[in-house]
Amino acid sequence: MVWFKKRHLITGFVLILFINVSMRATEFDLSKFKDFRNMIDFLSYWFPLNTEIFPAMIMESLDTLAMAFLGSLLGLVIALPLSFIAARNTSRFRFFYGFMRLGLSFLRSVPEIVFGLIFLTALGLGPFPAVLAIVLHNVGVLGKLISELIEAADDGPQDAMKSVGARRWIGNLFSILPQIWPNVLSHYFYRFEVAIRTSLILGFIGGGGIGQQLFNHFKTFQYSSVAVDVLLIMIMVVVVDFVGSKIREMVI
Repeated sequence: MVWFKKRHLITGFVLILFINVSMRATEFDLSKFKDFRNMIDFLSYWFPLNTEIFPAMIMESLDTLAMAFLGSLLGLVIALPLSFIAARNTSRFRFFYGFMRLGLSFLRSVPEIVFGLIFLTALGLGPFPAVLAIVLHNVGVLGKLISELIEAADDGPQDAMKSVGARRWIGNLFSILPQIWPNVLSHYFYRFEVAIRTSLILGFIGGGGIGQQLFNHFKTFQYSSVAVDVLLIMIMVVVVDFVGSKIREMVI
């Protein structure tokens, strides 16, 4: 059988070896779950929910939503033109192609929290530095994803635009963008969801929003308030996912 070829057996052995080494390095031990009493006792402090803070936390949630939306949208607006330079089939010069790919890789490799620490130190506490951190990282991620969509686009519409004498940038815009736009929206809304979670982490270091409140509630052992924060975060992510899927259906 095909699964018992020597090459596949060696691959399976190497994979098992890596899993074993990783489990030892991370002290992976499922036996630690044998006593759930501590977890149950901890979760019991979460209920009943502290409903008194709902109005205030909804406003903080809207701040977090605004940070994630603006950071993701600006990231898309900047990444979209850059992705045409970072795509092999639309980049005019090889140097610019290589330079742009390198730049996007750099932005993508730096976590948002590192950008956040830099901007928060330079600009002070608040949501604005957090938005900038989300923008930069999203430029790197969306630039790579969109450039790969551009490279995979059908050449037929591009050739048709060239045959009627259209300029290069006009041909790229009207022949490639309509093909990839639904997938671009999918990537954008996924990054929007990720940005919500990123905003929470940036809130831990002073970026504002519900993330900062979640950190404060944990730090002061207000677990009934923590439950409210977690519930609102879950609602935000579900709503963004639902709205994103509906918009994509309309576009398709």
